[in-house]
Amino acid sequence: MTKRSLAPLFWLPFGAGGMLSALFGPALIILTGFMLPLGLGLPTRFGDFAHVLAFVHHPLGKLVLLAVIALFLWHGAERMFLTLKDMRAGDLLVLRLATYGVAGVLTLVTLTLLLEIGF
Repeated sequence: MTKRSLAPLFWLPFGAGGMLSALFGPALIILTGFMLPLGLGLPTRFGDFAHVLAFVHHPLGKLVLLAVIALFLWHGAERMFLTLKDMRAGDLLVLRLATYGVAGVLTLVTLTLLLEIGF
């Protein structure tokens, strides 16, 4: 009987986060880092507090934010774990706790904060 691994549970958010960051990461950086602060090509009210708050209050907005933040975190955690493992930076259990543990805690913090904002 072959021994089952939990690796697919970590590879799924890693792959989804990699795809999401490759497709939407540059656009988010350009929109929020350059276009919005400089007012280039966007409506003047696009980034005002009322519009952003309305987006965050909507259940679909919360889901989008949670997916983007959590999957970026899990993708980064897998990259960090593999890098630290290749460098033999420590015991594998410690490395897993330090990378996946932080991603898991920050995902729960993000979920908690989004729920605290309300609907």
